[in-house]
Amino acid sequence: MSTNPAAPGASPATKTARQARITAILTGESVRSQAELAALLADDGVQVTQATLSRDLVELGAVRVRGKEGVLVYAVPGEGGERAAKSGVSQEILDARLARLCGELLVTAEASANIAVLRTPPGAANFLALAIDHSVMPSILGTIAGDDTVLLVARDPLGGPGLAARFLQLAEEAGTGQ
Repeated sequence: MSTNPAAPGASPATKTARQARITAILTGESVRSQAELAALLADDGVQVTQATLSRDLVELGAVRVRGKEGVLVYAVPGEGGERAAKSGVSQEILDARLARLCGELLVTAEASANIAVLRTPPGAANFLALAIDHSVMPSILGTIAGDDTVLLVARDPLGGPGLAARFLQLAEEAGTGQ
């Protein structure tokens, strides 16, 4: 099914236009593979090689996440400041993933004013930060991840301790299976 509002056979003339089509497709449909995405683009009159498609997905920050049906689908980060990946993945699944990762990866959590610092094993901070970014938490202004540290900035000037406590609670609940 073509989702292109343009005339049939119309092909984006620029890289930016092609990437906009990719974003539109990934936002509107569950796409399981690059081959499936290439076919959808071809249906819209956009011919693309696998190498170009792969580069476009990397540049767009596309990731594979578990979709509503439980299968891996491509998703792109939200636009306009939205932090959640647009993939049709339910918030419940994203929250469950965050809780599981907290249980597996969170070593400690400390806070000061509007900042919470989460410690993970070496190399794991990006996994946890990505799960936090994809789980919609309005109280979090932003995240920064290093190798073994995630810095959370709370919107509330004194919200850091509450964030640290929330993540410790998620880790504890995941560890006890609640």
